Amino acid sequence: MADSEFDSGRCLERVRLHDQDAAAALVEALYPQVIRIVRNHWAKQSDEEDLAQEIFLKLFSRLDQYEARAGIPLEHWVSRLAVRTCLDALRAKGRRPEVRIGDLPEEQQAWLDYLAADESAPPDSAAGSARELVGKLLAKLSPEDRLVITLLDLEEKSVKEISELTGWGQSLVKVRAFRARRKLRKLAQAFK
Repeated sequence: MADSEFDSGRCLERVRLHDQDAAAALVEALYPQVIRIVRNHWAKQSDEEDLAQEIFLKLFSRLDQYEARAGIPLEHWVSRLAVRTCLDALRAKGRRPEVRIGDLPEEQQAWLDYLAADESAPPDSAAGSARELVGKLLAKLSPEDRLVITLLDLEEKSVKEISELTGWGQSLVKVRAFRARRKLRKLAQAFK
């Protein structure tokens, strides 16, 4: 359907009356705009169709919230909805960055097995692999947990030194370290 022929007001009336053909025409008319916004905000091409579909699902579920007012065309409202959905998806992805065990090299998988199983003897692989894996796991911890693990276990500072550096009490440092190690172990097990 050409843009010059498309009457969004009339189409919306028909969509609100559950006209499936009008809904299809609305998607067809708005798809180029929505996919352009998704491509501008989303780097992964494999997920862009899913995100566009999510936008259209939100559009139809919230269609009763749209009111045709002077100066706010449907296309503008859809653009705002699309941008917000993309930003929400980016925030959600940032909260839980995707790292799969299959993406890790063999040496890192061995270290992951070691961390998850809490074995006493570390694997015989390069320390660089362990460092990279620990960096990936630490990135998933909160800044406080990451700090206490880094200072205590990686930089081998004493509890007293960490207490002086952070201003935390020594018992708080010990508790944070215990909880951070437990979280780190759970993250390693979650990879499995």
